[in-house]
Amino acid sequence: MRRLFHPSTDRRTAPQWSVEEIAEEYAYPPLGEGSGGADAWLRGNMVASLDGAIHHQGRSQPLSCKADMRIFGVLRALADVVVVGAQTVRQEGYRPAKRRSGFADRRAALGQAPVPAIAVVSAGLELDFTQPLFTEPVVPTLLLTGRGAPEDRVAEARRAGAEVVFVGEGAAVDPVRVPAALAARGLRRQLTEGGPKLLGEFAVAGVLDELCVSIAPRIVAGPAPRIMNGPLLPDPDEFTLEGVLEEGGFLFTRYRRARTGTDRAE
Repeated sequence: MRRLFHPSTDRRTAPQWSVEEIAEEYAYPPLGEGSGGADAWLRGNMVASLDGAIHHQGRSQPLSCKADMRIFGVLRALADVVVVGAQTVRQEGYRPAKRRSGFADRRAALGQAPVPAIAVVSAGLELDFTQPLFTEPVVPTLLLTGRGAPEDRVAEARRAGAEVVFVGEGAAVDPVRVPAALAARGLRRQLTEGGPKLLGEFAVAGVLDELCVSIAPRIVAGPAPRIMNGPLLPDPDEFTLEGVLEEGGFLFTRYRRARTGTDRAE
């Protein structure tokens, strides 16, 4: 057992990490280390209160802080694509990814677009295509759906400039196929921001490689769900601790899924 933090520590003297230092801390591993040796890496990023809530009155912002938003921005700046569920897009009022100061050269050197694409997972495509996510993106927004999606909504999405990617034979998306489908488009450094249903589906599918959880020193009670809300795993999935940062009482944790020899061979 190790003491990672003690309240007697004078936090006022702790230096604030620069975005460059945060970027090094959260750098993606070499490609090819993902699930089953895939040429992709799927990282989740969520925030939760001390009592496990992921939002307060439907929004995650009340659980966040400046440090959390710095990390949020860096994780996006490192990613090729941000994968998010349609309900989260509607609930959080998602907008296109922004260009991040100081990351232009880094992204260009890695052959990345100026900003990550936003990939929205949706079966029914019940989205407002007049919103900035579809009308103002630096790179086209992707819609991940099944081949059984409503044809009229597919056509409307394409007219709005979105790129529709079929990742499933029915109406719904097959989460097992998402990382490979995105990697085939050159989007290999993958970040998902939920919501809890989508994150749970990725976990059950065995394709979630890493999980970053910001723990807010706040309690909200109420009916808010946990960071994952999906089918029960047959057995608990093991993750190993990769890092813990602290600022203002917030903990920023990073866990990597533990692999077995069988996992790597698949």
